[in-house]
Amino acid sequence: MNALQNPLALLARLLLAALFLPAGISKISGFAGTAGYIGSVGLPMPELGAAIAIAVEVLGGIALILGLGTRWAALALAGFTLVASWFFHAYWAMPAEQQMMQQLMFMKNMGVVGGLLALAAFGAGAFSLDARRKA
Repeated sequence: MNALQNPLALLARLLLAALFLPAGISKISGFAGTAGYIGSVGLPMPELGAAIAIAVEVLGGIALILGLGTRWAALALAGFTLVASWFFHAYWAMPAEQQMMQQLMFMKNMGVVGGLLALAAFGAGAFSLDARRKA
């Protein structure tokens, strides 16, 4: 199983980045819509929130792909995902007909947080810039 550790760490990083990087890029082209959506849940300064979301998702996604600052990127993305889930998938505060889908989205995000925390705990693996910097 140890022979799979580094390839699996790389695959984990790439799959998690595949969630965040495209989402961040799409927020750039849809900035006004993103800010509007952030404002629709009552958060203050939605334009700043959209800019922060873009920065975290794009920079965090790139960091995961490269395996550069992986532990910090994973922690930032985990925190971001927790906060976003709390505000945008608050199934407990939604009408009954919306709860099941929002609970599914919330729990999926908790699984993503778990994967990010595992990366933060165990690092990027040998196939990363983090490993090259240590060598």
